[in-house]
Amino acid sequence: DTAAALRGMEMNVDIVLKATKVDGVYTDDPKTHPDAMRYQRISFDEAIVKKLKVMDATALTLCRDQKLPICVFSIFKSGALTKVVMGEDEGTLVYA
Repeated sequence: DTAAALRGMEMNVDIVLKATKVDGVYTDDPKTHPDAMRYQRISFDEAIVKKLKVMDATALTLCRDQKLPICVFSIFKSGALTKVVMGEDEGTLVYA
């Protein structure tokens, strides 16, 4: 995660797209807690305080400090990447 954050900063990108096994950032692990709720948007500070597993702490802090948003979405959900690129409600946006 840290390498991806650093690469994004080097390339001066507008956003980091993080494809994962789940379709966003949740209040808890959705595999073990079926009642977990997906965040549509969450600030870096809130994600850090709540110790949500968006990325490793170093990467999350680097992105926060550089105001580099992260979009977390499922790699397995058909059409998810297209929706993210088109700005549709897909995954979770982590922002400064």
